[in-house]
Amino acid sequence: MKILLAVDGSKYSEGAAGFLTFLNLSEDDEITVFHALYWSRFLYDEKSYREAIKEIKRLFVPRVLDSALSILGPVKAKISTAVAEGPASQTIMGRAAEAGMDLIVMGARGMGGVESILLGSVTRAVAIKSPIPVLVTRLPLSVRPGGMKILFATDGSEYSVSTMKFLSSMPFPGNSEITVLNVMKPVFLDMYMPAFTPEINERFIAVMEKARESERAESGRIAGQARDYLSGRFRKTEVLSAEGDPTAEILAASEAMKADLIAVGCRGLTGIRGMMGSVSRNVLSHSKCPVLIGKMCED
Repeated sequence: MKILLAVDGSKYSEGAAGFLTFLNLSEDDEITVFHALYWSRFLYDEKSYREAIKEIKRLFVPRVLDSALSILGPVKAKISTAVAEGPASQTIMGRAAEAGMDLIVMGARGMGGVESILLGSVTRAVAIKSPIPVLVTRLPLSVRPGGMKILFATDGSEYSVSTMKFLSSMPFPGNSEITVLNVMKPVFLDMYMPAFTPEINERFIAVMEKARESERAESGRIAGQARDYLSGRFRKTEVLSAEGDPTAEILAASEAMKADLIAVGCRGLTGIRGMMGSVSRNVLSHSKCPVLIGKMCED
């Protein structure tokens, strides 16, 4: 696997590097520690001022890279470094595409004391627009060495199937466990039901129960297919079904099982591959643990 670790010298980047040390990476895997060097526009456009800032940033870059390299010391993968100039999110995605990376790993930068809500503009932009999977880590980092607990939320779509296949290729530790979750939306969620006559009530209850049975069967089929596919890869594979708002149920399940990672497929919007749907976007924004955003990758 080829991984692009995007770093900026912050504690959030160090957390992202730390997460990689928990994976079972081998000498066949590659990690590129990458920093995007971006020159901001300045209020005062004196040439001497611009040059001074550029020189300071250039002196800063080796420290940014060395910080991540020191954390990655125990990792067996081939490790290299790279720096490129340009707007951070575009440069990160461009480098990943040029180098044929399989995964981008970044830390979620908290802002304004609400770290569970705000990711930072660069992380959010990459997670939304990247055509390849993006893993966003959180602080504090609390992954258990030797094995991870992973929650895979699937709706049976092609985006979920692609994410499932990517999960099976990830170098998770051998003792890792995965829980497959499918969330059913409540039947007739938006329908107000006043007090009907007994005859109408009975008919409505019968229709609703039939719809629920159909939803349960479909949910079991979706989760069961994912379980069968992943069971050979993980030490333990469980299936979980829930009914309600998908974002709320995914977050609740992750906290209940103390998940080390949530994996969710990214549903495209308006025909643009890579754009995030509301569930994956909300999970990424509010999760307390790292989140893997799966994409529609080519086989």
